[in-house]
Amino acid sequence: MSRSSTDPRARARTHAVLDSPYGPLTLVAEGECLVGLYMEAQRHRPDEAAFGARSPEPDGAPFAAAARQLDEYFAGRRETFDLPLTLHGTPFQQRVWAALREIPYGRTWSYGELADHIGRPTAARAVGLANGRNPLGVIVPCHRVVGADGSLTGYGGGLHRKQALLEHERALPVGGRPATAV
Repeated sequence: MSRSSTDPRARARTHAVLDSPYGPLTLVAEGECLVGLYMEAQRHRPDEAAFGARSPEPDGAPFAAAARQLDEYFAGRRETFDLPLTLHGTPFQQRVWAALREIPYGRTWSYGELADHIGRPTAARAVGLANGRNPLGVIVPCHRVVGADGSLTGYGGGLHRKQALLEHERALPVGGRPATAV
């Protein structure tokens, strides 16, 4: 479920920090909805004050569901997320972020393919900028977007993490079994 909003004043925020194979992940929520997932030293990471208070109940909603689904993803047992989300951004950013969720697990699209997909074939550069402002990395899989030649380009969490996430998805298809050669 995804809710869209351009009004960042919506509700008081809380946050929780989870361990992951790619370092600590800071989850940010407004009420029952996630509004952010940020990696350590991430580009465009908001100031810590924007995360709100640390949740006294990290096992409560929405953090428990997010932690469970992220654990399943990292174990290769989940390819998409089903969490209540609120995405704060412009209408164009929201179109890009919605399209990111359509890129299949273990696959990549180029910025140009993503621009074509949203009906803006000449907007690859703008798509890249919106992709870089994705507030919910991993859950909204911006790591699945690559350069036109397949090269790894830009990732707010660092290219080393982008490469690791892509390798993770290729090595652990859903079910947790490595892909076999045909």
